[in-house]
Amino acid sequence: MKIVLQRVKEARVTVEGETVGSIGAGFLLLLGVCDEDTEEVTDRMIDKVCRLRIFRDENGKTNRSLADVGGGLLVVSQFTLYADCSQGNRPSFIRAGGPQLAEKLYEHALERCRSYVPETEHGVFGAEMEVSLVNDGPFTLVLDSDTLFKKK
Repeated sequence: MKIVLQRVKEARVTVEGETVGSIGAGFLLLLGVCDEDTEEVTDRMIDKVCRLRIFRDENGKTNRSLADVGGGLLVVSQFTLYADCSQGNRPSFIRAGGPQLAEKLYEHALERCRSYVPETEHGVFGAEMEVSLVNDGPFTLVLDSDTLFKKK
């Protein structure tokens, strides 16, 4: 599983001109699933995201979590995070999880997010979406389950 996490002042996702999810300060999560992903991997990734301390404290240090600041989450499915651009000029998406698995794990991720953050909004799985955000910092992290949870 891959997640691109952006600390935002606000973010929203629109489908066919209608806003389907929006938040104020918090995290925008772009979430990509591969065929090897499981509910356990999803839980570990969401737990990591929701516990990250990347908001500024009273001293300006990144020491506060999403819960500490009462932030929201906007989660958007993003299969293109598994694009392989190593050959030619047209990306291959062979590593991206199939739609059935990806939607199941996306829905599971949303449930897990809601257990941490009451204000969890989302896009529409498989839809053509427009995502707007005001990045705070900018502060963007890329989390990959293959490297985060690799056995040593």
